[in-house]
Amino acid sequence: MTATIIITFCALLLVAYLFDLTSAKSKIPSVILLLILGWVVRQTTNLFDLDLPDISSVLPVLGTVGIILIVLEGSLMLEFNRSKFGLIRQSFIGAFLPMLGLALSLGFLFSYFGGFGFKNSLANVIPLCIISSAIAIPSVSNLSKDNREFVIYESSMSDILGVLLFNFIALNKIIDLHSFGYFGLQLLIIFVVSFVATIALSVLLNEIEHHVKFVPIILLIILIYEISKLYHLPGLIFILLFGLFIGNLDELRHIRWIERFKPVEFNKEVLKFRDLTMEAAFLVRALFFLLFGYLIETSEILNADTLLWAVVIVVLIFGFRAIQLKISKIPISPLLFVAPRGLITILLFLSIDPEQSIAIVNRSLIIQVIAMTALLMMFGLMISKSTEESEAKKAKAEKEKSKEKEKATTQAEDAKPQDIKNQENEIDG
Repeated sequence: MTATIIITFCALLLVAYLFDLTSAKSKIPSVILLLILGWVVRQTTNLFDLDLPDISSVLPVLGTVGIILIVLEGSLMLEFNRSKFGLIRQSFIGAFLPMLGLALSLGFLFSYFGGFGFKNSLANVIPLCIISSAIAIPSVSNLSKDNREFVIYESSMSDILGVLLFNFIALNKIIDLHSFGYFGLQLLIIFVVSFVATIALSVLLNEIEHHVKFVPIILLIILIYEISKLYHLPGLIFILLFGLFIGNLDELRHIRWIERFKPVEFNKEVLKFRDLTMEAAFLVRALFFLLFGYLIETSEILNADTLLWAVVIVVLIFGFRAIQLKISKIPISPLLFVAPRGLITILLFLSIDPEQSIAIVNRSLIIQVIAMTALLMMFGLMISKSTEESEAKKAKAEKEKSKEKEKATTQAEDAKPQDIKNQENEIDG
Protein backbone atom coordinates (compact mmCIF):
# COMPACT_ATOMS: atom_id res chain seq x y z
CA MET A 1 0.00 0.00 0.00
CA THR A 2 2.83 2.41 0.90
CA ALA A 3 4.58 1.78 -2.41
CA THR A 4 1.30 2.36 -4.30
CA ILE A 5 0.74 5.73 -2.56
CA ILE A 6 4.30 6.89 -3.25
CA ILE A 7 4.15 5.82 -6.91
CA THR A 8 0.76 7.53 -7.35
CA PHE A 9 1.92 10.81 -5.81
CA CYS A 10 5.15 10.86 -7.82
CA ALA A 11 3.29 10.12 -11.05
CA LEU A 12 0.66 12.82 -10.37
CA LEU A 13 3.27 15.46 -9.53
CA LEU A 14 5.28 14.61 -12.64
CA VAL A 15 2.11 15.03 -14.70
CA ALA A 16 1.54 18.37 -12.90
CA TYR A 17 5.07 19.40 -13.88
CA LEU A 18 4.31 18.44 -17.49
CA PHE A 19 1.20 20.65 -17.32
CA ASP A 20 3.38 23.51 -16.06
CA LEU A 21 5.88 23.02 -18.90
CA THR A 22 3.27 22.87 -21.64
CA SER A 23 0.87 25.58 -20.38
CA ALA A 24 2.92 28.31 -22.10
CA LYS A 25 2.35 26.67 -25.51
CA SER A 26 -1.11 25.22 -24.97
CA LYS A 27 -2.35 28.46 -23.32
CA ILE A 28 -4.35 26.28 -20.91
CA PRO A 29 -3.76 27.32 -17.26
CA SER A 30 -2.18 24.41 -15.43
CA VAL A 31 -4.68 24.81 -12.58
CA ILE A 32 -7.56 23.71 -14.86
CA LEU A 33 -5.65 20.60 -15.87
CA LEU A 34 -4.78 19.89 -12.23
CA LEU A 35 -8.42 20.17 -11.16
CA ILE A 36 -9.48 17.85 -14.00
CA LEU A 37 -6.71 15.40 -13.12
CA GLY A 38 -7.76 15.36 -9.46
CA TRP A 39 -11.39 14.81 -10.47
CA VAL A 40 -10.38 11.93 -12.81
CA VAL A 41 -8.46 10.29 -9.97
CA ARG A 42 -11.59 10.53 -7.80
CA GLN A 43 -13.75 8.91 -10.50
CA THR A 44 -11.13 6.17 -10.91
CA THR A 45 -11.11 5.37 -7.19
CA ASN A 46 -14.92 5.24 -7.23
CA LEU A 47 -14.90 3.00 -10.30
CA PHE A 48 -12.59 0.45 -8.67
CA ASP A 49 -14.29 0.91 -5.28
CA LEU A 50 -11.04 1.88 -3.55
CA ASP A 51 -11.46 2.88 0.09
CA LEU A 52 -9.29 5.94 0.84
CA PRO A 53 -9.10 7.88 4.13
CA ASP A 54 -10.73 11.32 4.41
CA ILE A 55 -8.04 13.85 3.42
CA SER A 56 -10.22 16.97 3.23
CA SER A 57 -8.61 18.35 6.43
CA VAL A 58 -5.27 18.56 4.59
CA LEU A 59 -6.68 21.13 2.13
CA PRO A 60 -6.57 24.21 4.43
CA VAL A 61 -3.01 23.35 5.51
CA LEU A 62 -1.77 23.07 1.92
CA GLY A 63 -3.67 26.21 0.99
CA THR A 64 -2.16 28.28 3.80
CA VAL A 65 1.40 27.18 3.05
CA GLY A 66 0.70 27.65 -0.65
CA ILE A 67 -0.48 31.27 -0.34
CA ILE A 68 2.55 32.11 1.82
CA LEU A 69 5.00 30.68 -0.73
CA ILE A 70 3.18 32.19 -3.72
CA VAL A 71 3.11 35.72 -2.26
CA LEU A 72 6.75 35.33 -1.23
CA GLU A 73 7.70 34.10 -4.70
CA GLY A 74 5.87 37.01 -6.33
CA SER A 75 7.39 39.65 -4.04
CA LEU A 76 10.92 38.32 -4.64
CA MET A 77 10.41 38.83 -8.39
CA LEU A 78 9.34 42.47 -8.12
CA GLU A 79 11.50 45.53 -8.67
CA PHE A 80 10.83 48.31 -6.19
CA ASN A 81 12.08 51.80 -7.00
CA ARG A 82 10.74 55.26 -7.79
CA SER A 83 10.03 54.32 -11.38
CA LYS A 84 7.58 51.65 -10.09
CA PHE A 85 5.48 53.98 -7.91
CA GLY A 86 2.99 54.61 -10.74
CA LEU A 87 2.62 50.87 -11.35
CA ILE A 88 2.17 50.20 -7.62
CA ARG A 89 -0.53 52.87 -7.40
CA GLN A 90 -2.34 51.41 -10.42
CA SER A 91 -2.06 47.90 -8.98
CA PHE A 92 -3.42 49.02 -5.60
CA ILE A 93 -6.38 50.78 -7.23
CA GLY A 94 -6.91 47.78 -9.52
CA ALA A 95 -6.94 45.40 -6.56
CA PHE A 96 -9.01 47.42 -4.08
CA LEU A 97 -11.71 49.40 -5.89
CA PRO A 98 -13.18 46.55 -8.01
CA MET A 99 -13.04 44.27 -4.95
CA LEU A 100 -14.91 46.77 -2.80
CA GLY A 101 -17.46 47.62 -5.51
CA LEU A 102 -18.06 43.94 -6.32
CA ALA A 103 -18.38 42.99 -2.64
CA LEU A 104 -20.93 45.73 -1.93
CA SER A 105 -22.91 44.89 -5.08
CA LEU A 106 -23.04 41.14 -4.39
CA GLY A 107 -23.72 41.74 -0.69
CA PHE A 108 -26.72 43.88 -1.62
CA LEU A 109 -27.99 41.33 -4.18
CA PHE A 110 -27.73 38.42 -1.73
CA SER A 111 -29.37 40.35 1.09
CA TYR A 112 -32.16 41.67 -1.18
CA PHE A 113 -33.00 38.53 -3.16
CA GLY A 114 -31.94 35.94 -0.60
CA GLY A 115 -33.24 37.66 2.52
CA PHE A 116 -29.89 37.34 4.34
CA GLY A 117 -28.31 39.97 6.58
CA PHE A 118 -26.09 42.42 4.70
CA LYS A 119 -23.06 41.87 6.97
CA ASN A 120 -23.22 38.07 6.65
CA SER A 121 -23.77 38.39 2.90
CA LEU A 122 -20.70 40.63 2.69
CA ALA A 123 -18.55 38.15 4.63
CA ASN A 124 -19.62 35.35 2.27
CA VAL A 125 -19.06 37.22 -1.00
CA ILE A 126 -15.64 38.73 -0.22
CA PRO A 127 -13.81 35.44 -1.05
CA LEU A 128 -15.39 35.62 -4.53
CA CYS A 129 -14.05 39.16 -5.04
CA ILE A 130 -10.34 38.32 -4.69
CA ILE A 131 -8.02 37.68 -7.64
CA SER A 132 -6.06 34.49 -7.06
CA SER A 133 -2.31 35.08 -7.31
CA ALA A 134 -1.86 31.29 -7.26
CA ILE A 135 -3.53 31.11 -10.69
CA ALA A 136 -2.89 34.58 -12.13
CA ILE A 137 0.90 34.76 -11.68
CA PRO A 138 1.82 31.43 -13.36
CA SER A 139 -0.68 32.09 -16.18
CA VAL A 140 0.88 35.36 -17.42
CA SER A 141 4.42 34.12 -18.02
CA ASN A 142 4.05 34.81 -21.76
CA LEU A 143 2.78 38.37 -21.43
CA SER A 144 4.97 41.47 -21.69
CA LYS A 145 7.13 42.46 -18.72
CA ASP A 146 4.88 45.43 -17.84
CA ASN A 147 1.74 43.27 -17.87
CA ARG A 148 3.45 40.54 -15.81
CA GLU A 149 4.57 43.06 -13.18
CA PHE A 150 1.07 44.58 -13.02
CA VAL A 151 -0.52 41.14 -12.50
CA ILE A 152 2.03 40.17 -9.81
CA TYR A 153 1.50 43.41 -7.87
CA GLU A 154 -2.27 43.44 -8.40
CA SER A 155 -2.95 39.79 -7.50
CA SER A 156 -0.61 39.89 -4.46
CA MET A 157 -2.30 43.07 -3.21
CA SER A 158 -5.70 41.54 -3.94
CA ASP A 159 -4.83 38.57 -1.70
CA ILE A 160 -3.64 40.86 1.10
CA LEU A 161 -6.46 43.41 0.86
CA GLY A 162 -9.02 40.63 0.50
CA VAL A 163 -7.84 38.92 3.69
CA LEU A 164 -7.83 42.29 5.49
CA LEU A 165 -11.37 43.11 4.37
CA PHE A 166 -12.64 39.61 5.14
CA ASN A 167 -11.18 39.60 8.65
CA PHE A 168 -12.53 43.09 9.32
CA ILE A 169 -16.08 42.11 8.30
CA ALA A 170 -16.10 38.55 9.68
CA LEU A 171 -14.41 39.19 13.05
CA ASN A 172 -16.28 42.35 14.07
CA LYS A 173 -19.84 41.72 15.21
CA ILE A 174 -20.58 45.44 14.98
CA ILE A 175 -18.91 47.81 12.50
CA ASP A 176 -18.34 51.12 14.30
CA LEU A 177 -15.57 53.63 15.12
CA HIS A 178 -14.12 51.26 17.73
CA SER A 179 -13.74 48.47 15.16
CA PHE A 180 -12.00 50.87 12.73
CA GLY A 181 -9.66 52.00 15.51
CA TYR A 182 -8.80 48.42 16.41
CA PHE A 183 -8.23 47.66 12.74
CA GLY A 184 -5.80 50.59 12.48
CA LEU A 185 -3.96 49.29 15.56
CA GLN A 186 -3.64 45.86 13.94
CA LEU A 187 -2.08 47.42 10.84
CA LEU A 188 0.39 49.40 12.96
CA ILE A 189 1.38 46.27 14.91
CA ILE A 190 1.93 44.19 11.75
CA PHE A 191 4.10 46.91 10.21
CA VAL A 192 6.28 46.99 13.34
CA VAL A 193 6.43 43.17 13.43
CA SER A 194 7.24 43.13 9.71
CA PHE A 195 10.11 45.59 10.14
CA VAL A 196 11.69 43.71 13.05
CA ALA A 197 11.13 40.25 11.53
CA THR A 198 12.40 41.31 8.09
CA ILE A 199 15.66 42.67 9.53
CA ALA A 200 16.12 39.58 11.74
CA LEU A 201 15.45 37.11 8.91
CA SER A 202 17.69 39.07 6.53
CA VAL A 203 20.54 38.91 9.06
CA LEU A 204 20.01 35.16 9.45
CA LEU A 205 19.95 34.70 5.67
CA ASN A 206 23.21 36.62 5.43
CA GLU A 207 25.00 35.11 8.42
CA ILE A 208 24.06 31.42 8.48
CA GLU A 209 26.94 29.37 7.09
CA HIS A 210 25.44 25.94 7.67
CA HIS A 211 24.72 23.93 4.53
CA VAL A 212 21.02 23.99 5.46
CA LYS A 213 19.99 27.65 5.64
CA PHE A 214 16.95 28.34 3.45
CA VAL A 215 14.50 25.81 4.92
CA PRO A 216 14.78 27.32 8.46
CA ILE A 217 14.09 30.76 6.97
CA ILE A 218 10.93 29.50 5.21
CA LEU A 219 9.82 27.72 8.40
CA LEU A 220 10.28 30.93 10.38
CA ILE A 221 8.26 32.86 7.80
CA ILE A 222 5.40 30.34 8.07
CA LEU A 223 5.67 30.43 11.88
CA ILE A 224 5.48 34.25 12.02
CA TYR A 225 2.53 34.23 9.62
CA GLU A 226 0.59 31.66 11.68
CA ILE A 227 1.27 33.46 14.97
CA SER A 228 0.10 36.73 13.45
CA LYS A 229 -2.99 34.89 12.16
CA LEU A 230 -3.83 33.76 15.72
CA TYR A 231 -4.02 37.43 16.71
CA HIS A 232 -5.95 38.31 13.53
CA LEU A 233 -3.04 40.32 12.13
CA PRO A 234 -2.60 40.54 8.33
CA GLY A 235 0.50 38.36 8.05
CA LEU A 236 0.60 38.55 4.25
CA ILE A 237 1.78 42.16 4.60
CA PHE A 238 4.87 40.87 6.42
CA ILE A 239 5.57 38.33 3.66
CA LEU A 240 5.21 40.95 0.92
CA LEU A 241 7.49 43.44 2.72
CA PHE A 242 10.10 40.77 3.49
CA GLY A 243 10.24 39.63 -0.13
CA LEU A 244 10.43 43.20 -1.45
CA PHE A 245 13.21 44.09 1.01
CA ILE A 246 15.59 41.21 0.35
CA GLY A 247 14.81 41.22 -3.37
CA ASN A 248 15.62 44.93 -3.76
CA LEU A 249 18.54 45.47 -1.41
CA ASP A 250 20.48 47.16 -4.24
CA GLU A 251 17.96 50.00 -4.23
CA LEU A 252 18.80 50.71 -0.56
CA ARG A 253 22.57 50.91 -0.89
CA HIS A 254 22.58 54.60 -0.04
CA ILE A 255 21.52 53.68 3.53
CA ARG A 256 24.72 53.24 5.54
CA TRP A 257 23.76 50.19 7.62
CA ILE A 258 22.62 48.30 4.51
CA GLU A 259 26.31 47.94 3.55
CA ARG A 260 26.69 45.53 6.48
CA PHE A 261 24.68 42.99 4.47
CA LYS A 262 27.31 43.06 1.67
CA PRO A 263 24.66 43.47 -1.05
CA VAL A 264 26.63 41.79 -3.86
CA GLU A 265 27.16 38.54 -1.93
CA PHE A 266 23.71 38.78 -0.32
CA ASN A 267 22.03 38.95 -3.73
CA LYS A 268 23.60 35.62 -4.69
CA GLU A 269 21.99 34.02 -1.62
CA VAL A 270 18.66 35.68 -2.40
CA LEU A 271 18.69 34.18 -5.91
CA LYS A 272 19.21 30.70 -4.43
CA PHE A 273 16.46 31.37 -1.88
CA ARG A 274 14.08 32.52 -4.65
CA ASP A 275 14.77 29.36 -6.67
CA LEU A 276 13.96 27.18 -3.67
CA THR A 277 10.80 29.19 -2.98
CA MET A 278 9.63 28.79 -6.58
CA GLU A 279 10.13 25.02 -6.48
CA ALA A 280 8.37 24.69 -3.12
CA ALA A 281 5.49 26.91 -4.32
CA PHE A 282 5.04 24.71 -7.39
CA LEU A 283 4.95 21.55 -5.28
CA VAL A 284 2.43 22.87 -2.74
CA ARG A 285 0.25 24.55 -5.39
CA ALA A 286 0.11 21.36 -7.46
CA LEU A 287 -0.81 19.25 -4.42
CA PHE A 288 -3.50 21.74 -3.36
CA PHE A 289 -5.31 21.85 -6.71
CA LEU A 290 -4.96 18.10 -7.23
CA LEU A 291 -6.53 17.51 -3.83
CA PHE A 292 -9.25 20.11 -4.42
CA GLY A 293 -10.05 18.51 -7.79
CA TYR A 294 -10.17 15.12 -6.08
CA LEU A 295 -12.69 16.43 -3.53
CA ILE A 296 -14.99 17.91 -6.20
CA GLU A 297 -18.28 16.09 -6.67
CA THR A 298 -19.70 16.01 -10.22
CA SER A 299 -23.08 17.11 -8.87
CA GLU A 300 -21.42 20.27 -7.48
CA ILE A 301 -20.13 21.31 -10.90
CA LEU A 302 -23.52 20.76 -12.57
CA ASN A 303 -25.64 22.21 -9.78
CA ALA A 304 -28.38 24.20 -11.59
CA ASP A 305 -29.47 25.94 -8.36
CA THR A 306 -26.23 27.95 -8.17
CA LEU A 307 -25.42 28.22 -11.88
CA LEU A 308 -27.41 31.44 -12.44
CA TRP A 309 -25.77 33.10 -9.46
CA ALA A 310 -22.35 31.96 -10.69
CA VAL A 311 -22.99 33.54 -14.10
CA VAL A 312 -24.16 36.81 -12.49
CA ILE A 313 -21.05 36.91 -10.29
CA VAL A 314 -18.70 36.27 -13.22
CA VAL A 315 -20.39 38.96 -15.34
CA LEU A 316 -20.00 41.46 -12.49
CA ILE A 317 -16.35 40.44 -11.96
CA PHE A 318 -15.38 41.23 -15.54
CA GLY A 319 -17.68 44.26 -15.71
CA PHE A 320 -15.98 45.91 -12.72
CA ARG A 321 -12.57 44.91 -14.09
CA ALA A 322 -13.28 46.51 -17.47
CA ILE A 323 -14.36 49.75 -15.78
CA GLN A 324 -11.26 49.76 -13.55
CA LEU A 325 -8.86 49.21 -16.48
CA LYS A 326 -10.62 51.94 -18.46
CA ILE A 327 -10.39 54.44 -15.58
CA SER A 328 -6.72 53.54 -14.98
CA LYS A 329 -6.04 54.01 -18.73
CA ILE A 330 -4.59 50.51 -18.97
CA PRO A 331 -5.10 48.55 -22.23
CA ILE A 332 -8.08 46.28 -21.65
CA SER A 333 -6.67 43.33 -23.60
CA PRO A 334 -5.30 40.97 -22.35
CA LEU A 335 -5.51 42.08 -18.69
CA LEU A 336 -9.33 42.09 -18.73
CA PHE A 337 -9.31 38.28 -18.71
CA VAL A 338 -6.76 37.88 -15.90
CA ALA A 339 -9.17 37.86 -12.95
CA PRO A 340 -9.25 34.21 -11.82
CA ARG A 341 -10.60 33.03 -8.49
CA GLY A 342 -8.84 30.16 -6.76
CA LEU A 343 -6.76 29.26 -3.74
CA ILE A 344 -7.47 32.29 -1.52
CA THR A 345 -11.18 32.08 -2.39
CA ILE A 346 -11.30 28.47 -1.20
CA LEU A 347 -9.32 29.22 1.98
CA LEU A 348 -11.53 32.11 3.05
CA PHE A 349 -14.69 30.16 2.16
CA LEU A 350 -13.55 27.28 4.39
CA SER A 351 -12.85 29.72 7.24
CA ILE A 352 -16.35 31.27 7.30
CA ASP A 353 -17.98 30.72 10.68
CA PRO A 354 -21.01 28.38 10.35
CA GLU A 355 -23.13 31.02 12.10
CA GLN A 356 -22.26 33.52 9.35
CA SER A 357 -22.59 31.20 6.35
CA ILE A 358 -25.49 31.67 3.93
CA ALA A 359 -27.14 28.98 1.82
CA ILE A 360 -26.42 30.56 -1.58
CA VAL A 361 -22.64 30.60 -1.09
CA ASN A 362 -21.74 26.90 -1.04
CA ARG A 363 -19.16 24.58 -2.56
CA SER A 364 -21.04 24.40 -5.86
CA LEU A 365 -21.04 28.18 -6.31
CA ILE A 366 -17.35 28.45 -5.39
CA ILE A 367 -16.36 25.68 -7.81
CA GLN A 368 -18.45 27.09 -10.67
CA VAL A 369 -17.05 30.63 -10.27
CA ILE A 370 -13.46 29.32 -10.09
CA ALA A 371 -13.99 27.17 -13.20
CA MET A 372 -15.68 29.96 -15.20
CA THR A 373 -13.07 32.63 -14.41
CA ALA A 374 -10.22 30.23 -15.16
CA LEU A 375 -11.76 29.17 -18.49
CA LEU A 376 -12.46 32.77 -19.51
CA MET A 377 -8.87 33.65 -18.67
CA MET A 378 -7.67 30.75 -20.78
CA PHE A 379 -9.75 31.70 -23.83
CA GLY A 380 -9.00 35.40 -23.36
CA LEU A 381 -5.25 34.83 -23.26
CA MET A 382 -5.49 32.56 -26.30
CA ILE A 383 -7.35 35.22 -28.30
CA SER A 384 -5.02 37.99 -27.12
CA LYS A 385 -1.97 35.91 -27.97
CA SER A 386 -3.30 35.18 -31.47
CA THR A 387 -4.04 38.88 -31.99
CA GLU A 388 -0.59 39.88 -30.75
CA GLU A 389 1.05 37.31 -33.02
CA SER A 390 -0.93 38.48 -36.07
CA GLU A 391 -0.12 42.11 -35.31
CA ALA A 392 3.55 41.24 -34.84
CA LYS A 393 3.58 39.39 -38.19
CA LYS A 394 1.86 42.35 -39.87
CA ALA A 395 4.36 44.80 -38.39
CA LYS A 396 7.23 42.56 -39.45
CA ALA A 397 5.85 42.33 -43.02
CA GLU A 398 5.45 46.11 -43.21
CA LYS A 399 8.98 46.57 -41.92
CA GLU A 400 10.38 44.17 -44.52
CA LYS A 401 8.34 45.89 -47.23
CA SER A 402 9.72 49.25 -46.13
CA LYS A 403 13.26 47.88 -46.23
CA GLU A 404 12.74 46.48 -49.72
CA LYS A 405 11.33 49.82 -50.91
CA GLU A 406 14.29 51.66 -49.41
CA LYS A 407 16.68 49.18 -50.99
CA ALA A 408 15.00 49.61 -54.40
CA THR A 409 15.28 53.39 -54.08
CA THR A 410 18.98 53.13 -53.23
CA GLN A 411 19.62 50.83 -56.16
CA ALA A 412 17.79 53.23 -58.49
CA GLU A 413 19.90 56.10 -57.21
CA ASP A 414 23.08 54.12 -57.77
CA ALA A 415 21.98 53.25 -61.32
CA LYS A 416 21.67 56.89 -62.42
CA PRO A 417 24.43 58.29 -64.66
CA GLN A 418 26.96 60.47 -62.88
CA ASP A 419 26.07 63.63 -64.87
CA ILE A 420 22.37 63.35 -63.81
CA LYS A 421 23.43 62.95 -60.18
CA ASN A 422 25.61 66.09 -60.47
CA GLN A 423 22.68 68.07 -61.93
CA GLU A 424 20.36 66.93 -59.10
CA ASN A 425 22.99 67.91 -56.52
CA GLU A 426 23.33 71.36 -58.10
CA ILE A 427 19.52 71.82 -57.99
CA ASP A 428 19.41 70.71 -54.33
CA GLY A 429 22.24 73.10 -53.60
